[in-house]
Amino acid sequence: MALQNMNTGIANGSRKEINGKPHIFYDGYWIRYYPPPDETLSAKRDLLLVLTRRTFHHTEPGINTPGNRVETARQAYESERAPERKRVNAAMLAGALFNRATDLFTSIVDLEERGIRIDTDNELMTQCSECFQEALELGKQVRHSSGHEGIDELWGEPLKVFTQSIAAYYESRYVKIAQAMAAIDNVADHMVSTFKAIPGFDKAEDGILDYARAARQESEIMKSDPDFFYSWPEFVTLAARIKQYEPSINSDKTNLEEVHGWGKRILSEGVDLISYMAGVRVPMPKSTRQYLDRLEQFSSATKKSHSEQ
Repeated sequence: MALQNMNTGIANGSRKEINGKPHIFYDGYWIRYYPPPDETLSAKRDLLLVLTRRTFHHTEPGINTPGNRVETARQAYESERAPERKRVNAAMLAGALFNRATDLFTSIVDLEERGIRIDTDNELMTQCSECFQEALELGKQVRHSSGHEGIDELWGEPLKVFTQSIAAYYESRYVKIAQAMAAIDNVADHMVSTFKAIPGFDKAEDGILDYARAARQESEIMKSDPDFFYSWPEFVTLAARIKQYEPSINSDKTNLEEVHGWGKRILSEGVDLISYMAGVRVPMPKSTRQYLDRLEQFSSATKKSHSEQ
């Protein structure tokens, strides 16, 4: 359970148990703490494989290009002239480079486990680093699975694991989770302030706040944690409950049906955005700005409509 705790003077990195679970404090939030594994190449490999699967799960389809197809993907990217298609080719090449880097590192670990020492300046290590670096640069053109903005920070996580210690990566993870939690709360607060002023939506507040709490929890719990079997069902069912929300009919305004339909769409979009951020565990500032603009348009339009009737 993540608890917001702003302006308390608590130092980042402070730890304590909450409800019997270890937590760590970063930037206003108590976040579930998981100790990093021992600093070994095999632990880095395992972490890279997990992050590889996670990254492709949250990014647009069709870009999980096998690492042995880098040259083909590069040729297609370099020869494409149409900007829209070239962006997709860039994403496909980034995926191929990402997978090749992971393949190389896996091979390096396999050699190490067989007693063959690989120095940091070895050609395999250099090629692995170069693949990660190029994948990160091209990854700026990769989009979230929703088709929304790019998520560079998620795409860059495997490079962090390769270049930093595992402990340093875990620390950066907590920082990003705190930022994601703050972004989730920001969206939820704007949703509440908007809908509490709209006829028929005054009872949506509790559901929105419950969902934000569940989303914060979803962003902090590792899927290997047994608690995930309890947090995920709640997260899913709370989202469905908001999407199925039916505004109360307590007015005879002639445009009520239009307002309710628009409001339900905006509610659903907010749920989706919160879900995306909880999943990627980083803020999505461009998508957030666009959503808050739509909230403001909805609020302004309904206020104007009410004043004219």
